[in-house]
Amino acid sequence: MTGGGSSTRRPAAAARSRGRPSEASEPEPGARRAAAAAARRRGRGDHGPLRLMDVAPRTLALFVIASFALVSVAFVVYTGGWWEEVEGEGAATLRKVMRSVTPLSAPRMMDLPQFQSNHKESLYWGTYRPNVYLGFRARTPLSLIAGLMWIGLKNGQYFLRHVCQDSDELSTFGWTAHNGRDYGRQVLVDHGLFLTTSFLKEKGENSGYGGDWAVRLDANSERSGLSDAQESTTHLFFYIADETGNQITMGSYEPSSRGPVLLASGSHEEIGDWELHLRSEDNLEIHRAGFKSMSMHNLSDLVQQAVATNAMQTGNLNLPDITEDSSNIMVYQVSIKTPAQIDLVFLSGSASKSPVTEERISKLTGPMLSTSLETKQKEFEERYDQIFNVNNKIDSRELSVGRAALSNLLGGVGYFYGQSKIALPKGFTQKNGDKYIPYWPAALYTAVPSRSFFPRGFLWDEGFHQLVIWRWDVHISMDIIGHWLDLLNSDGWIPREQILGAEALSKVPEEFVLQYPSNGNPPTLFLAIRDLASGIHAQQFSDEEAEKVSSFLERAYIRLNSWFQWFNSTQSGKYEGTFYWHGRDSITRRELNPKTLTSGLDDYPRASHPNDEERHVDLRCWMLLATNCIRSIAEFLKMDSSLEKDYYKMSNQLSDFGTLNKLHLDDKIGAYFDYGNHTEKVRLRWFDVKDKDTMRREFLRETLQPPQLQFVPHVGYVSLFPFMMGTIPPESWVLEKQLDLISNTSILWTDYGLRSLSRTSSIYMKRNTEHDPPYWRGAIWINMNYMVLSALHHYAHEDGPYSSRAGELYDKLRSNLIRNIVQNYNETGFFWENYDQKNKGKGKGARSFTGWTSLIVLIMAESYPTLHR
Repeated sequence: MTGGGSSTRRPAAAARSRGRPSEASEPEPGARRAAAAAARRRGRGDHGPLRLMDVAPRTLALFVIASFALVSVAFVVYTGGWWEEVEGEGAATLRKVMRSVTPLSAPRMMDLPQFQSNHKESLYWGTYRPNVYLGFRARTPLSLIAGLMWIGLKNGQYFLRHVCQDSDELSTFGWTAHNGRDYGRQVLVDHGLFLTTSFLKEKGENSGYGGDWAVRLDANSERSGLSDAQESTTHLFFYIADETGNQITMGSYEPSSRGPVLLASGSHEEIGDWELHLRSEDNLEIHRAGFKSMSMHNLSDLVQQAVATNAMQTGNLNLPDITEDSSNIMVYQVSIKTPAQIDLVFLSGSASKSPVTEERISKLTGPMLSTSLETKQKEFEERYDQIFNVNNKIDSRELSVGRAALSNLLGGVGYFYGQSKIALPKGFTQKNGDKYIPYWPAALYTAVPSRSFFPRGFLWDEGFHQLVIWRWDVHISMDIIGHWLDLLNSDGWIPREQILGAEALSKVPEEFVLQYPSNGNPPTLFLAIRDLASGIHAQQFSDEEAEKVSSFLERAYIRLNSWFQWFNSTQSGKYEGTFYWHGRDSITRRELNPKTLTSGLDDYPRASHPNDEERHVDLRCWMLLATNCIRSIAEFLKMDSSLEKDYYKMSNQLSDFGTLNKLHLDDKIGAYFDYGNHTEKVRLRWFDVKDKDTMRREFLRETLQPPQLQFVPHVGYVSLFPFMMGTIPPESWVLEKQLDLISNTSILWTDYGLRSLSRTSSIYMKRNTEHDPPYWRGAIWINMNYMVLSALHHYAHEDGPYSSRAGELYDKLRSNLIRNIVQNYNETGFFWENYDQKNKGKGKGARSFTGWTSLIVLIMAESYPTLHR
């Protein structure tokens, strides 16, 4: 899956590529993998063991958050001298650069009245820091943030847990329940330590803006096999920090059995005075530390350094009970004997001497909190059953996995604020040496593919996420989609990978941060937006919801049009009505088949020698979806303009079955293919290359036969796009051929889902470079299987000679996918990025990858997108 940089994971797993522009603007794939792996070994964004002896204190850099100016002024100030120097040689190019960091001139989606007032306040607080095991923040650029750390024990060493990372080797972590608004329950299992974290949010009569929230921490240990020393004490750390730099006042840190303990208090511009209290019936030992720092992404380092230094000096694994002057970060270490239960409550708009404070604390701790959590859990389960209506479709074991998939998706929704870094054209550099220019400061409220590997927004993933989320909570979904559409620049382009803010940047090696305004990504948001438009026609919404959806679509229309026109102008083919993903590397010698990262399908085989004669069948289908979506909105809004007529005309052209077949269908086998300059006679082999006076060996591509213009004969997901989009008439012989391809075990069918590339392909499971293992060359991906299921479901209910067979394949494929994902989740404790078609469907790639794997919820519910006119 693609988006715009690169990240790596365990050596055995394929790296999830993140976009690479043409003309070698980024490192070669091998270098990218190696650099990312090195960054991970360095612990970038992670943390190593707590060393209790010979600790060398690290210098902690202090960063100051820069204030953001208006885009137009900032651009002139930031680039003034640089612009003047190149005015004569590259004015046109630089004007294009300026446009790439200028917002689209259109009313903002997030300024709609429906996103203000109660809606905005109801979503103010949340678990919006998906990169940490448990983290809270508000949907505001400079927020109070809070979170949990703990000391884990692995192989005799102490480790500080905070940032989600696979190297921690937790048996499982993730939300078993989360409603996206005011309730969640998470289970974490760390080498014998069992932590359950629950949160509850409530708006009371005396609450400040956003309301109050509570966290319950339940800790248990698996005592068998642990020594007395290991089982004696569990160390939990809860912190609260102010990103504005406001001082936090330290409260008491002596535990009391007589009632709650005031840990900290302060004031924030948006919520007024606030307090943090702790309550527990268990014996606790509390230590504390206060820090003055603006580097919130380095909280792990601050705590680890403080504990390790104190341990070296005193022999105790504790915080030093010291606070720096004007501390804006307070950390509390709570040492407990398990089992134990701790309640923490945050009160907003509070005054320490208010007579109702004790009542508010009591309501959000102890027995009253237990009752509220039980009620919220019951409400979540009942709402899940009502919305997805799966009781007669799956068994109870599958039901719990479906709830976990939805909960992990909603629990992975984050709020980010910052500026994307947009790459300058090749040959241009800022005076200070930077090869990028900043996007305007922007907020993004979005789901993320994986909390441990990809805890940030990815454009092509988000459309699939929203297919699930809008069915659960259409207001949250429109809020997320609206944030994404507000990122459109004046050309109609959206940066594909959103790396906003220091926390997000801390997880991405610097060389992979830049975004390239020439690169596209599948416009999957149209999947969810088309559903919203169709839902109004089908009267799926209440009157109030329908009114808000209508207002949303009306304002979105101009932005969707701009987005579509960007694709239509930048990704068009040589001939009218043809399209191809621009940006493939036409001069590479290192790739067996040059990647098409912008397509989202990374190393899926395309034409071996890229040129402007290419035409890509998947992009043509995405364009058809987009035109149909915008046309549907125009019809619903009763627009009668030349623009609407253009979309009507283009929709008819792109849906013309004869033209589609002429451009992409191989009549002999009934399969759809890309077209381009291609040869099958290519291979990778070792060459001896002379470099000055030395010789080195390189793994390079060798072309054994000249390429020629032809269909690219690789059957796989791309071949199925016309089928997935429902463009094949139900009576056509081509539909029968598609069912043949899907059901053939030598081609795509497995007992665990459809593989991404046929076993008969010459590139099936082939490495793309020395360092690039196969990715979309055989593995089973849930998003594409979901789209195939959607088409099978559609054709099974259409009158035609193949409806019965489509229905049979639908039942078998659905059953296989559910069984395999449920089995993997129950065996491993995780949802996975993709599944191994060669190893009994075993999960592979990134684990803790809910992302589009959460589509299993819709597969269980038999709920599919509206694709077919």
